[in-house]
Amino acid sequence: QVLRNVAVSRGATGVLEAIEPAVERAREALGERGRVLVRSSGTEPLIRVMVEASTESEATSTAESLAAEVARRAG
Repeated sequence: QVLRNVAVSRGATGVLEAIEPAVERAREALGERGRVLVRSSGTEPLIRVMVEASTESEATSTAESLAAEVARRAG
């Protein structure tokens, strides 16, 4: 399991909607071998990206990719 926290400077709702296609692609790529959870923090201006996969390297690469997409969309 890998967790990445990405600071956001604007409303997280818009960012979450914008990255939904990337999240779906990650879920499809992992299939039954893992899961993806992306949500806004309830207490901090962060979006949390959590990925579980059959290998640490797969979880890390998927989480890093999604975190980069969040950062790009968050401006």
